[in-house]
Amino acid sequence: MSLKSILDFIRPAHKVPHTAWSSDTPLTLKPRFVPLLFLISGLWIFGTGEAILIDAGIGVSPWTVLAQGISKQADLTVGMATFVVSVLVLFLWIPLRETPGIGTILNAILIAMSIDVMEPFIPNQTDFIPQIIQATVGIILVGIGSALYLTANLGPGPRDGWMTGVQKKTNWPIGRVRVGIEIIVLSIGIALGGTFGLGTVMFAIGIGPAISLCLGIVSHWEKK
Repeated sequence: MSLKSILDFIRPAHKVPHTAWSSDTPLTLKPRFVPLLFLISGLWIFGTGEAILIDAGIGVSPWTVLAQGISKQADLTVGMATFVVSVLVLFLWIPLRETPGIGTILNAILIAMSIDVMEPFIPNQTDFIPQIIQATVGIILVGIGSALYLTANLGPGPRDGWMTGVQKKTNWPIGRVRVGIEIIVLSIGIALGGTFGLGTVMFAIGIGPAISLCLGIVSHWEKK
């Protein structure tokens, strides 16, 4: 395989491709088996990536900072707190008139579940280099999981749906909406005792390229 073919294979995508396993009906409550399988697999991998990032011990994604803060204040696991956050965000959909899909519900359940199930099996790092490596692996897995569940096309996650709903109502650029929401979420999380650190910065910088790269790879199975 030539270098050019490798670079073509991993070329980042600028949109979510409609793949061979994508659902043609995003809001269906009776999805086909294959899209559902990719959705479930993607969400579990996403949650596993979050768990790996948590146990790296150098900071987590903004929404997990919030979940950590809530878990400390309410004596919940991080997974349970993540589920609580997802449910609260779903209530914010109501004034935006957003419609959830099966992917929205499973997003709230499976990411929370996978964090709690997988975290006990993941080593807690204390040395700097292993922490960096583990955080990087976590971010990559979140990127892979995101690409799989997004291309399943069975409805946005609670946080993504809220973000796009706010964008539709305000007509602000989606990037500005996302940054604004995550700054608010991160600030509340830090105030509640969540872990902000180098891992948080790595996630903020790396998650966009990771998702774009993974979407570029799965786009090779785009439905013609």
